[in-house]
Amino acid sequence: MAKIVIDNLSGKEVFIKPQSRSILAALQDERVDWMHACGGKGRCTTCKLIVIKGLEQMSEKTPAETRYYQEGKLLDNERLACQASAWGDLVVRVPEEGKLPHLKYND
Repeated sequence: MAKIVIDNLSGKEVFIKPQSRSILAALQDERVDWMHACGGKGRCTTCKLIVIKGLEQMSEKTPAETRYYQEGKLLDNERLACQASAWGDLVVRVPEEGKLPHLKYND
């Protein structure tokens, strides 16, 4: 079972279950609050995550992600949690614009 470590959320560990369709689904399965304004449909970039380690353990970019890369709204080490999936361990960070006010982040 693959693991996601959220670096700036006190190293919170989330395990990716086989039935998780996306990283966002895996986070929701573990009851981790993560910004996603469009409901996980790839229509915005609010669920963006910064990949510190494990980018090669992730699915190929989806058409939505490719469009946002081309528009300059995603960097090479950023993915949309609602679009990307992973089969190996990841270390990620919540970007500043995706931080929720009720959670304590350590930067």
